[in-house]
Amino acid sequence: MAGNGSRRRFRVLVGIAALVGAGVSGATSAQAAQGATVSGPITGGQGVPSVSTTSFDLKDVGYEQSEFLLSGTANAYSPAAPLTNDGRWTVTPGDPQSYTTRIVVYRPVAAKKFNGTVLVEWLNVSGGVDAGPDWVMTHTQLVREGFAWVGVSAQAVGVEASKTADPVRYASLSHPGDSYSYDIYSQAGRAIRSNAARVLGGLKPRRLIAAGESQSAARMVTYVDALQKRDHVYDAFLVHSRAAGGAPLRNAPTATSGASSGTIAVPVPTAIRDDISAPVLVLQTETDVYNSNVTARQPDTRRYRLWEVAGTSHYDAYGLFIGPKDTGSGQGASQLLASMRAPTNNPVPGAITCDVAINTGPAHWVLDAAVYALNRWVTKGVAPAVAPRLVTDAIAPVVYALDETGNARGGIRTPQVDVPIAVLGGTTNTGKPPLGTFCRLFGTTVPLSTQQLQVLYPTHDAFVAKWKQALGLAVKAGFVLPADARELQEAAESATIPS
Repeated sequence: MAGNGSRRRFRVLVGIAALVGAGVSGATSAQAAQGATVSGPITGGQGVPSVSTTSFDLKDVGYEQSEFLLSGTANAYSPAAPLTNDGRWTVTPGDPQSYTTRIVVYRPVAAKKFNGTVLVEWLNVSGGVDAGPDWVMTHTQLVREGFAWVGVSAQAVGVEASKTADPVRYASLSHPGDSYSYDIYSQAGRAIRSNAARVLGGLKPRRLIAAGESQSAARMVTYVDALQKRDHVYDAFLVHSRAAGGAPLRNAPTATSGASSGTIAVPVPTAIRDDISAPVLVLQTETDVYNSNVTARQPDTRRYRLWEVAGTSHYDAYGLFIGPKDTGSGQGASQLLASMRAPTNNPVPGAITCDVAINTGPAHWVLDAAVYALNRWVTKGVAPAVAPRLVTDAIAPVVYALDETGNARGGIRTPQVDVPIAVLGGTTNTGKPPLGTFCRLFGTTVPLSTQQLQVLYPTHDAFVAKWKQALGLAVKAGFVLPADARELQEAAESATIPS
């Protein structure tokens, strides 16, 4: 099992993290360049990795999990020249520090199932613990295609939370602070390749795709701009729900650390640099485009794609409580369709109540398509589809242009917005502090009335026919996968709409 109950649900809360930093004196730059030592698989303590992802037994989908320690010496980085908005940065390593962190591995049990690609997720620490939101949101596609997944505990918050959760299992963990997270992430990627026999149980990785959501997406932006051209560790990047800027290149030390340098912030906005060979796909929800005030937008190139998805929020009902239990049986689509008609404003019962019911939109299915498209880009050189941008009536602040139902115009289209049974938004939700502030990231769902549905769809067959047509267009455009389309179509057929 991976994760448990309400504690797991709290852990997947994602947002813009207050990133912490620390530092201790350590070894030399030469030692840091040697890379990491892998030990394990580790056992003991409570018997399972402390990480918030899915809650079903991985054996049910033909996968198994393991966990390894990663030890070495990492560098922090300083700018060799002023950091510019175009992301074309040159950095210098220094202040090497020793560390021991961990990586969590999910992989196919059957070697013949493995497709050769490892999705390496920078674990998200916004909820105060290590969480894998990109595994939660895309695992049905990862399992279907036979990806391996590795979650990297790159940041100090995650390491300390793991030690608190399971002091026996994680007694040896030690993190010098988030200034070192970028080098740790590079070393993790190298260790997956060089220690594949141990880490992947003999599977041979041919490609590593880096992924990060929310605060991890901010880290990903800085990593791409500062380290990818230097280290060449990852073959492609999935940047999911980024802000206008990146994370700090260096973080101020804590009171107990000995590192000498303070925070080195990056420019706002920060572009993804356009002179790297590794392809980058950035996926933005309505929330993210709004929060970045559209300044994170870049034109598509032969190595860059931006997908903005209508009707979506930074995190949603699928990620919070449907996805963690979704084994790919097809029930995920039916459950989310049902939740569009009866959405909840209690994303974490007993902990968070939002003023409006949270988003129940299509982000999961478009993310599945993004993973597929990015992997095909790397393996076959076929670039993902070019997506239209969300249409705005104003910026500073962003005001979306709305259709006659109230859903946003433009962006990636799906049946959820083009054959609506609810108004789906990514902004304006609120909740009672302190935890209620997360509601601003969870978007909104306002179900259409029965009378509205009957006007739009006089019969159930009429609804199904329109849904099928919109679904076909989304598949043809490359934004929904055929396997997911079948699941979504079955959900529509079994729904009782318009009644």
